[in-house]
Amino acid sequence: MRSLYADHVLGRLQSLPEGTLQQRLLTCMQAAIVEGIFPRATRLPATRDLARELSVSRNTVLNVYENLMSQGYVTARTGSGTWVAETLPERCLNSPRSDDISLPLIAKRAAISKRGASLLGHANASPYQWGAFVPGAPDVTQFPHKLFSQIQARLNREPDIDRLIYSSNGGCPHLRQALAEYLSVARSVRADADQIIITEGIHQAVDLVTRVLCDPGDMAWIEEPGYWGTRNLLRINGLKIMAMSVDEQGIVPDLPPRTSAPKMIFVTPSHQYPLGVHLSLERRKQLLDLARKHKTWLVEDDYDSEFRFAGQPFPSLQGFEPDAPVIYMGTFSKTLYPALRLGYLVVPKALAQPLRVAAAELYRGGHLLVQRALAEFIQKGHYVAHIRRMRKLYSQRRRFLTRLIERYLGEDFMPRVNHEAGLHLVINLPAGCDDVAVAALALQRGVKVRPLSQYYMHQQERRGLLLGYACVDERQCQDAFGVLRACLIQLEIVGRSESLNLRACGE
Repeated sequence: MRSLYADHVLGRLQSLPEGTLQQRLLTCMQAAIVEGIFPRATRLPATRDLARELSVSRNTVLNVYENLMSQGYVTARTGSGTWVAETLPERCLNSPRSDDISLPLIAKRAAISKRGASLLGHANASPYQWGAFVPGAPDVTQFPHKLFSQIQARLNREPDIDRLIYSSNGGCPHLRQALAEYLSVARSVRADADQIIITEGIHQAVDLVTRVLCDPGDMAWIEEPGYWGTRNLLRINGLKIMAMSVDEQGIVPDLPPRTSAPKMIFVTPSHQYPLGVHLSLERRKQLLDLARKHKTWLVEDDYDSEFRFAGQPFPSLQGFEPDAPVIYMGTFSKTLYPALRLGYLVVPKALAQPLRVAAAELYRGGHLLVQRALAEFIQKGHYVAHIRRMRKLYSQRRRFLTRLIERYLGEDFMPRVNHEAGLHLVINLPAGCDDVAVAALALQRGVKVRPLSQYYMHQQERRGLLLGYACVDERQCQDAFGVLRACLIQLEIVGRSESLNLRACGE
């Protein structure tokens, strides 16, 4: 039986067809709290219960609760869930009632498709993209913006016509050539410029290859845990998804009995996301053998391989064997900055022309002036120099955060994977604790961490927190870590210890 809360929310959702499911759910709950329908100082349903009653994903409800907390509508109480705040901030009381939102008649009659509803119901993009400890966020303040702007300004003064029209050949030729040369040296990628297609990031790359190379109903393997963005793109493009477990050697590529071989396998071999392991030599051979045998495409997401702080970098899976059935994806979102919206595909020669044509038909590529500027930025050595600087900075920040974890939480919370690489690390939490509740309480206090459980497609016992350190300087890191530790103490996940000086940790 549904709760009265769920019945009320469902009724209001039907009158708000515009916006994403998460936005509409947030609007409905805000209005119900302001109007007193959800009385002050009363307990809201648990996120899992409300998600089930509304037939939406728990992540959607969790993100709504996080927004309500950050805006002062609700509070979290240790061991007793989420409660409507006893006193609402003045700005909350002045929020518009959902009944007062005028919608055109056509909009009221509009209906989200089943495919669209599925996407919105599994939406997981965070509204927070900066600050301690947002995972995967580079320090965009360190990019040489002045230098890059000078290159752009010079090119803009005498722009070629070819850079002012639509792109139909896979992107700027200069950038494709610069990438072919760079990837050959830095990542052991085997390709020439004609095999490179410029995209607007990893999401567009995944969308392109799945639309062109797969049909609805085809099987795709993903890593478990893995990147939610890939999972949602496969879902909306109609693929069946099988989550394959990840251990200390990477994805376990065992084809279950009486199961059809996948059309695609999505992997992060150099630095698995989010756990951080790398794909072993044996597993690489297994994957390639399976792909050749069953005519499967391996899609390699090499999202942050430039940031390895110790030892030799792991070469790409694409370059592991000649003519490997691998589609290689890369992005400038981590090495430069996300708003640049530039990434790339490296595809086998047989796929280059079909995918270039499909990209032009689907996306009408552009940004050629920026691509030309980036090509010069790479060719003149600025890109490699920037990566070298950031690698040193991120290594220092990772080391600082690791020392805080070891000193103020202890060995049991230390990352299981000690590879010094990437832009985030994962701290362990004891079995059975609620990492979602930890993340929600931390967010209420201004610290943004991601619960590890959200990266699993299926229910898992392992709990942890993703902490991004790249965009956090040492002072901010120390202060934010103190707040996070206080949350762990409040939820009785960490015990108080007289041997720990909390003030030294920013508390």
